Amino acid sequence: MITFYPGPSKVYPQEADYAAEAIQQGIVSLNHRSAGFMDIVNQTVRLLHEKLAVPADYHIALVSSATECWEIVAQSLTKTSSLHPYSGAFGKKWAEYAYRIKPPVSLNEADVLCIVQNETSNGTQVSMETLAQFRQDFSALIAVDAVSSMAGIWLDWSLADVWFASVQKCFGLPAGLAVLIYSPAALKRAEQIGENAHYNSLLFIHENFAKFQTPYTPNGLGIYMLMRVLQQVPPIAVVDKLTKKRASDWYSFFAESGPGFGLLSDPPARAGAAVNLLINDPAIRSDTVIAVEGSENSIKDIKQAAYQAGIILGNGYGDWKNTTVRIANFPAISDDEIGTLMAFLRSY
Repeated sequence: MITFYPGPSKVYPQEADYAAEAIQQGIVSLNHRSAGFMDIVNQTVRLLHEKLAVPADYHIALVSSATECWEIVAQSLTKTSSLHPYSGAFGKKWAEYAYRIKPPVSLNEADVLCIVQNETSNGTQVSMETLAQFRQDFSALIAVDAVSSMAGIWLDWSLADVWFASVQKCFGLPAGLAVLIYSPAALKRAEQIGENAHYNSLLFIHENFAKFQTPYTPNGLGIYMLMRVLQQVPPIAVVDKLTKKRASDWYSFFAESGPGFGLLSDPPARAGAAVNLLINDPAIRSDTVIAVEGSENSIKDIKQAAYQAGIILGNGYGDWKNTTVRIANFPAISDDEIGTLMAFLRSY
């Protein structure tokens, strides 16, 4: 099956070999305080700085998931309360999760602004220009959930103090690991708050990663595979161009298709299913998750027909669960696979 599910999504085919290496060479059995494992962590952090163009003074740690990062931001970096403007289900979930840990107070007392840069539920994104405006208007810390965009598009790290993403999307890896990137200002805030009551307190995490160790027994296989994938992928400037070119092609494809498929072939393959792009404003459309909407019956039929053709389309999510399909535009997906999906949609 060819999968376009937006997470967990397609992994790079080379990872079967990387996993075998990790087992055959005993890497999965390394003690996480050993020199051999510390070298893997060291190389992984170095490659993240290098391939993603992360500033040298920004710190990098590896944790279990983006949801854990929500918790870290609330516990270790929020003095009073956080502010959560959102445009979809994951932004709303982050707000609800954070407010269970640090209940909201007055908006004027918020000391962390929490932004979902790429909203996976509906295919919207916050541009770097908009983030720059937030940076100008908000004087305290900014935390960015970049789960479905980090490693897929170029990000201006200077526009926020905390960035994080799970690896099962644009990194093209299995789930079970997340990348946490934080600025000197974020570390200073953590030191001021001094929160050390939890296993995932940022101070405890930072203390360990400063020595290229993890505070607890980690997903060693995931870290090794992340290192190997980073060795193979090009720098983010190259990936960014490819991702945005593919996104432009996808949006042009759906714009040219009109209100349905089956209308592009000559003669039409069938009457076509009435579908349209979910997001009408090109300025806020995601580069990495393409969302298409239609009636429940149209969406159901398209997904079923695609599955029979060997293609998995992403289900809708939240308010759009039954009326959208989501198409991942992640780096691990090949041009041939995209061509196969476009050919299917033209003939549908």
